[in-house]
Amino acid sequence: MWRNLFFIFISSQYFSFVISSSESTILINCDTLRMGQFLCPDPDYFNDLIDPKTQEIRGCTKEHLAKIRCIAVEGFICNESGNNTFYKETPCRWTNGYSFETTLLLSIFLGMFGIDRFYLGYPAIGLAKFCTMGFMFLGQLIDVILISMQVVTPADGSFYIIPYYGPRVDIIRSDNNTYRLSQDDW
Repeated sequence: MWRNLFFIFISSQYFSFVISSSESTILINCDTLRMGQFLCPDPDYFNDLIDPKTQEIRGCTKEHLAKIRCIAVEGFICNESGNNTFYKETPCRWTNGYSFETTLLLSIFLGMFGIDRFYLGYPAIGLAKFCTMGFMFLGQLIDVILISMQVVTPADGSFYIIPYYGPRVDIIRSDNNTYRLSQDDW
């Protein structure tokens, strides 16, 4: 009885397309699964998921999305694949070969000549730094700080290649849709 009630609740509340092929399996559109009803990434697929050169998810695109293979919980069969595996888009950090360590070292030692900006794809700023000795070394100091804080990134919109336990920074931004929740009195 519990299984029938569970099936009625699931089919009426969450899923747009559900067909019961037997009492123990449910044929479902796996794009509509909720958290806890699938596991990403598939544990058998996990070793091939991370690119050892970039330390990021394989197949990451310029749109900062990658498709990874997931597995639905026991009892669900996906319409797309005919079994319990499916592909889900997940956010990722697209890299294009620019190393964080290389950029920082270039900025520290050769930043007065603009080599760091040439490396990142900003030739106009690099030429200006070259002609003015790094804006009298003040521009070099500012670039060292901005690059170490990962504010200045490559010109193509990619992220730096950073080792797995490296100094990765995620910048949190607020806009007009961000609001502050009031806190209870302590």
